[in-house]
Amino acid sequence: MTHFRISEAATLLGVSDDTVRRWGADGILSVSLDDSGRQVVDGPQLAAHAKVLASEVADVGDVKRSARNRFTGLVTKVEIDGLMAQVELQCGPNRVVSLMSSEAARELKLDVGSKAVAVVKATMVILETDGDAR
Repeated sequence: MTHFRISEAATLLGVSDDTVRRWGADGILSVSLDDSGRQVVDGPQLAAHAKVLASEVADVGDVKRSARNRFTGLVTKVEIDGLMAQVELQCGPNRVVSLMSSEAARELKLDVGSKAVAVVKATMVILETDGDAR
């Protein structure tokens, strides 16, 4: 079974190590010790909690859409050059880059520090692992 150290779990959820420890103390996550005596969180339980956190953040209201991949984050960069704009979001540990018309960027009032949600619909998604069998 896959287990993640506290720091790895925190990075995957986009929270601090202390938050994961607090969730363990509060019984939200089960924290156990691995063979080396380090605190670890069960991988499947961490995945379930990540889904709960994502549903709390994905405040969709009454809007219906076919895309399920939503990344809420902060705008970290807006470059408008002629007809096009490049907007970067920091969504937890993930950086999302969107290319759009400069008109759309202005209409959305995208400025550094503003909140935005990247909605992604793709026909192909590539997954990578570090090859570390756990």
